[in-house]
Amino acid sequence: MGVVNATPDSFFDGGSFADAPAVVAHALRLVAQGADIIDVGGESSRPGAVAVSEAEELRRVMPVLEALAGAVSVPLSIDTVKPGVAREALRAGASILNDIAAHRPGGEMWRLAAESGAGYVALHMRGTPATMQDNPCYQDVVAEVDQFFEDRLQQLRASGVNAEQVVLDPGLGFGKRVADNLQLLACLRRFTKWERPLLLGASRKSFMGPAAGATLQERLPPSLACACWGVENGAAIVRCHDVAATRQALRMTEALMKEHTNAEHLSHH
Repeated sequence: MGVVNATPDSFFDGGSFADAPAVVAHALRLVAQGADIIDVGGESSRPGAVAVSEAEELRRVMPVLEALAGAVSVPLSIDTVKPGVAREALRAGASILNDIAAHRPGGEMWRLAAESGAGYVALHMRGTPATMQDNPCYQDVVAEVDQFFEDRLQQLRASGVNAEQVVLDPGLGFGKRVADNLQLLACLRRFTKWERPLLLGASRKSFMGPAAGATLQERLPPSLACACWGVENGAAIVRCHDVAATRQALRMTEALMKEHTNAEHLSHH
């Protein structure tokens, strides 16, 4: 899943692609590099980010979605917490709702997912992007995220959303301390019991600074390490900024996993 930010203030590439044609060109590059899904967002969710109006978010994302819908064959995802934006995005050709506000009762968003049959990514976050890093605290972050997944699967089902539509995202960096992010990565396989695809969005997140001693510009190697570890531990979708490098790293990981499976199979005979 390639990240396409139509925002002036995203933490990594905010403002790099300020106008719609530049954003579209960037998305087309990511598809050429091997992105299987393009995730378009018009409101930054970096820590401390301020919410934007629905009109402004639509102004940012709609020209991008409309241009991409006719130009690419990969699914388009809309990264939004606003049902109004989600509805327009689906109309323009998006087929996945990436909802970082899945922890709030999402009546309208969930009804939209049920009516449209769109994919729905339920992400675990505390609070809002503006507040999520204000002293987040967990007794047991893995157990709490696991419980959240159980609750959300039940509530989505009750709203008419088919389990087949749902993707689960532990929300690395969304109201988590460095240790929380590392614990979630270490225990990722636990969440495969829900038998839903797991989405991992570790790419260039700030926890890599302390964990790997990497500045913002140096976070590609730790991002690749998280992507490879994630896939080895059950992640089905990797959301990333650096598609070409991630695709190569994952191809290598998958070759090794396949060889490992073959070797184990042979040793049993």
